[in-house]
Amino acid sequence: MDDNVYEKYLRAGKIASEVRDYGAGLIKPGVSLLKVAESVETRILEKGAGIAFPVNISLNEIAAHYTPIFDDKTVFKKGDVVKLDVGVHIDGYIADTAVTVEIETNNYNDMIKASSDALEFAIDMMKPGVHLGLVGKKIEETIKSYGYKPVDNLSGHSLGCYNLHSGLEVPNVSAAMQNVKTKEGDVLAIEPFATNGRGHIISGKGSNIYLCKNSVGSRFIREERSKIMFKKLKSEFKTLPFAQRWCKKYFPNSADMVLRRLSFLDVLKHYPQLVEQNNSIVTQKEHTVVLKDDGCEVTTL
Repeated sequence: MDDNVYEKYLRAGKIASEVRDYGAGLIKPGVSLLKVAESVETRILEKGAGIAFPVNISLNEIAAHYTPIFDDKTVFKKGDVVKLDVGVHIDGYIADTAVTVEIETNNYNDMIKASSDALEFAIDMMKPGVHLGLVGKKIEETIKSYGYKPVDNLSGHSLGCYNLHSGLEVPNVSAAMQNVKTKEGDVLAIEPFATNGRGHIISGKGSNIYLCKNSVGSRFIREERSKIMFKKLKSEFKTLPFAQRWCKKYFPNSADMVLRRLSFLDVLKHYPQLVEQNNSIVTQKEHTVVLKDDGCEVTTL
């Protein structure tokens, strides 16, 4: 890996770590999800970095993919199990990190520890030439040793420049078919999820998170506001996800309508919330690592 690129990954990781911990410290009963999301995103920009994806704040049975809308009134409550997932980039080079916070109760300490320990064991295994299926097996064994289940259809992923999911998957369960080996220079986000439920997620309501598709359909957008908005979104966010609330600056009174229209035309992807199948609690821990010749370096500690 080029030294300049490596330094950008390290800088992104340092900022991501700082803002993740800052955001976790804001999570308290009565505080709004919107305040936490906007505070974290503002802090990222103040530090001279870019936002790799909208801050995800996923409560209880929601494993991932929820960000508040522009006027969201939802507040944290005592007992909530909150997954705070943060993405930062420097010139497109991404750090992705997440932590679980249980608010003022201790009912899920062991489940939080299960996902955290699974992450630590996975990191210990990471080096060039490792079979990612064996990493998934270790994650699964660790989570099950606590009496919980890993989420079988969520996985970690490789990171590329302006690309959150650049090809490789880091499974959270034993994957016999996953014989892909890592190599020096790979950048991976490892994110074990543990649950006391079925161990499988399904698609829920919309997440308020969108992505511009590379779709030929964009040539056939007829309505002028939609055409202008798509061009603006494509120009500003490129291949990275963005939030509904970020679009209000373009069309304060019609952003939702235009987003729905562009999604219908299949030029935008609207991510669904990822919900545990039995509506059971989910915990998550995530770090980004860069693979080096003798192991890996965690950028988001």
